[in-house]
Amino acid sequence: MKAARRLSVTPGTALGLVALFFALGGSAFAVGERIQSPSVAQARCTNGAVRGVVTVTGTSAGMANISDKFTGAGNLFSRKFNCAGRSVQVRRVEMGGFEVRFVGVAGASAVASAPGDVLAAVEPAAGGAFKVTLHPAGRDDRVDAAFTIVVV
Repeated sequence: MKAARRLSVTPGTALGLVALFFALGGSAFAVGERIQSPSVAQARCTNGAVRGVVTVTGTSAGMANISDKFTGAGNLFSRKFNCAGRSVQVRRVEMGGFEVRFVGVAGASAVASAPGDVLAAVEPAAGGAFKVTLHPAGRDDRVDAAFTIVVV
């Protein structure tokens, strides 16, 4: 018959467990201190930084069903980021023409892209918005397509 083996804790093991406890607790405390509420502007919302990113995909019925009034409905976007912690809004102005605004962000320039052979052009619009115009490569007609815009 085998004798029952007794578990013994050495001073090295005890010290290691205490160190692990403080290491994990300190990391959790540090991460908790860095989390801010969404309404507080982030420190990275400065000149030269990316101030906003949004990918507009439209509704399940397509891009043509986006309202002509600014809306921030979540089903219109697959990704959105605003460094000010406020909303991102989009509206359809015309066929192949959309306006996007990042509330609370005064970005000076933006760049946009679209999938496939669709080209996207961006220009500033009234009220701090950006007008995105989409058309197939090599043609002048416009097309409604998903797009991504980045504001710096």
